[in-house]
Amino acid sequence: MHLSTTPTHNHRIEIADVLRGFAVMGITLVHFIERFSLYSFPEETCKFLIFTDRIIWDSVFFAFSGKAYCIFALLFGFSFFIQDNSQKEKGKDFRGRFAWRLVLLFIIACINSTLFPGEILVLYALVGYVLIAVCRLSTRTVAFIAAILLLQPLEWGQLIYALINPTYMMNAGFDIPYWEIVNTAQKEGSFLEICKTAIWTGNIANMGWMVLHGRVTQTAGLFMTGMLIGRSNGFSCSEKNIKRWINVFIIATITFFPVYGLIGILPDFINRESLLVPSTLILKSLSNIAFTGILFAGVILVFYLTKFRRVLHRLAPYGRMSLTNYLSQSLIGGFLFYNWGLGLYRHTGVTVCFLMGIGIFLLQFFFCRWWLRSHRQGPLEWLWKKATWIKTGKE
Repeated sequence: MHLSTTPTHNHRIEIADVLRGFAVMGITLVHFIERFSLYSFPEETCKFLIFTDRIIWDSVFFAFSGKAYCIFALLFGFSFFIQDNSQKEKGKDFRGRFAWRLVLLFIIACINSTLFPGEILVLYALVGYVLIAVCRLSTRTVAFIAAILLLQPLEWGQLIYALINPTYMMNAGFDIPYWEIVNTAQKEGSFLEICKTAIWTGNIANMGWMVLHGRVTQTAGLFMTGMLIGRSNGFSCSEKNIKRWINVFIIATITFFPVYGLIGILPDFINRESLLVPSTLILKSLSNIAFTGILFAGVILVFYLTKFRRVLHRLAPYGRMSLTNYLSQSLIGGFLFYNWGLGLYRHTGVTVCFLMGIGIFLLQFFFCRWWLRSHRQGPLEWLWKKATWIKTGKE
């Protein structure tokens, strides 16, 4: 096995784009079989489709649900490091500019949330400020904070409090009434009605779900971990990094299966909801992180060590235009499934939705390859960058 021991910027960016493309592909497939947060499926009578619906649903959720977003979050932190480090090398401080960049992302995310109430970028725009808070701390300190956040400290606190106070009752579904309002608008409302409902009620429902499922602290921890990958030059192709990613793959694999198996048997031993809910969430979060480690390290190792590098390399253009792809699928998905568009939620089961997701992925994939032949960035990536670096009166 021969590896280049001299890391290059292009190698790091290339594998980052491949991973980002892989993550957005997974997010696209999950969104389509969920029909963009519209969980209302027609009754299926064909036994073959009933079988394929179940297989596809379980497989896609097992492989990508909660994991593709983890990869996306890691790469968000890594991208911050690349930009921050580049400015430091020029003697400039990127933190103020990044704060403005997050404001822009929040605006973009709010616009997107009117089309798709289940989007993630509002959370990214809000949680992204933790990177400004920790980016000048030592690597050891950041690693310690990230580890604490990834272990779901709020759920551990809730679990301990429930053990101390046997009468404690929790509201594990306070987001459900808001989702019901949103789903009604998706099924019956016009375009303007879904926009008005989604921008407020939809974001309450979505952020409530994220809080209940530990996504806030997990995302912050993943942002920091991605930044640390950048600090350690972890994407360069070197003997040291290959060994590191092999170790990550082995540890993640060993960790995942017992933790994932424990989730299924936990209800047999815990009856109290106030104990079962946080315990299950902690285990699900840890299993998702472990499986993310398997996917993340696995893609890197396949990319650097096997002939499948050529196949994975084709995902790089798709990853380079991840913002454009992510936002455009919200408009496409809303038009296909919601009442204001074609209203296909009335007619499409999981199998058909999955095939539609593959079709949209391929359309975006070939569009990206065509677009980047004559442009350095995707259209929305270019606009976000231009707005980020808009000159102020002091410059």
